Amino acid sequence: MPERADAIVVLGCRVLPSGRLTTAASRRAAKAAEAYLAGVAPHIVTSGGRRWGAQIEAEALRRALVRAGVPEQAVTTELWSLTTHENAVFSAEILRRRGARRVLVVTCVWHVERAIRNFRKVGVDAWPLPSEGVRAGALRRVYRRGHELVCTWLDQRALRRAHALVRAMPRPASRVSGAPSAEENAR
Repeated sequence: MPERADAIVVLGCRVLPSGRLTTAASRRAAKAAEAYLAGVAPHIVTSGGRRWGAQIEAEALRRALVRAGVPEQAVTTELWSLTTHENAVFSAEILRRRGARRVLVVTCVWHVERAIRNFRKVGVDAWPLPSEGVRAGALRRVYRRGHELVCTWLDQRALRRAHALVRAMPRPASRVSGAPSAEENAR
């Protein structure tokens, strides 16, 4: 893991309808705040558009980071993603606009490998910053492994679809569609 990064991305996680973070989400926010306050990166992106009642993951994480001492202006929320693959796609665009190249991704230990793979596939130099958790029992570990296998397959399908969509996009015209040409402006 690099000692310095351009940004930290915290992946969304279930939030209680009251707005309180679950234990896993709290650990993610705490890990990101700790790294930020230690000077590891100057900016944090909270990623996750899933709603839990009236609460949105990225907004709940942002509030927790601010309560932990991270300045509000140091946090950007990504509110569109509903999957890990979408976390990577939408966060990558925010990171590119900010000029962030090297990024630390905060998520649970059991999820970090797939998350990093998704971020790297969309061109982000991503490194893991896993939040520690309580050791899960055997049944929970089997469930998580199965979940990750199925989601890896879904991520790969989504990536193929995204590449197909990009290839199918019409080439940009020499001028902006709907804008008057130089001839039209001369009239």
